[in-house]
Amino acid sequence: MVKRIKVLGEQDIRRSLLRIAHEILERNRGLEDLVLLGILTRGAYLAERLAGFLKSVEGKPVSVGKLDVGPFRDDEKRTEQDLSEIPFDLHDKIVVLVDDVLFTGRTVRAALDAVSKRGRPRAVQLAVLVDRGHRELPIRADFVGKNLPTSKTRERINVCLKECDGEDAVYIVHLEE
Repeated sequence: MVKRIKVLGEQDIRRSLLRIAHEILERNRGLEDLVLLGILTRGAYLAERLAGFLKSVEGKPVSVGKLDVGPFRDDEKRTEQDLSEIPFDLHDKIVVLVDDVLFTGRTVRAALDAVSKRGRPRAVQLAVLVDRGHRELPIRADFVGKNLPTSKTRERINVCLKECDGEDAVYIVHLEE
């Protein structure tokens, strides 16, 4: 039997993203030269939401792009078609990568490869809604909504967003053994 436990609801996600937006502004002293790249799929939706919070706080828009890491994966998830949408130059920008869950770090490694193929940013930072631990690579998030330590093999994190799932929630899913 698979058991799902809701650990974050709509308001929790909203508060986490608002806090992350403030942390991004504080660390970077505003929005100058800052761009957001949301890792497809849910990271792109979270990046759009973060951009909205940043604009509401600073009164200025921030550029947002969508980053497809599929062609840059080093595992069986590799795809050839690149669905990225980045309508701006990354050279000398502060790029904030946005994703829903940080786990092994392999998605972020692929994202770094995808970014470096497109230019040379001044800095790359990482914002994630959930950090579940179990890194296989030396990667750490700069901005974290919630740390949720999990079992590597018996649990997974399921992030649901209204844009693609009809609800805002984060679940820990306990898998059958």
